[in-house]
Amino acid sequence: MSGFVLDPRLQNDSVSIMVTGLCDLRLSKDARWPWLILVPRRAGITEIFELTPLDQVLLAFETELVAKALKEITGATKINVGALGNIVRQLHVHVIARFEGDANWPGPVWGFGRAEPYEDAKRDELTAKLREALSS
Repeated sequence: MSGFVLDPRLQNDSVSIMVTGLCDLRLSKDARWPWLILVPRRAGITEIFELTPLDQVLLAFETELVAKALKEITGATKINVGALGNIVRQLHVHVIARFEGDANWPGPVWGFGRAEPYEDAKRDELTAKLREALSS
């Protein structure tokens, strides 16, 4: 973890909800989709293959846990998982709950419309449910 610094864009667009074994688990501030972001707490990493083999396994494990919890909590039609990094190079993995009829279904979430902020109570409720599901 030495030297790890969160990219300012990730800092600005999301809020940390918990730290896992490897990652800072963050909630996107865009309420149109329940959208989580796993950021491995390793300095200078832009690609999954740059992680150590153990960290690669941890990232896959944590991604699976987060995706499963998000699906159970939201009842999503589909969970989208992706690590693009074309704009924000710091390695991060998106885990997004999608629903038939949601904003831009079935198209991608990136670059669509304007972000809508969470109401505090809804954000806090989702955060609490995620923490509970991931701490069990």
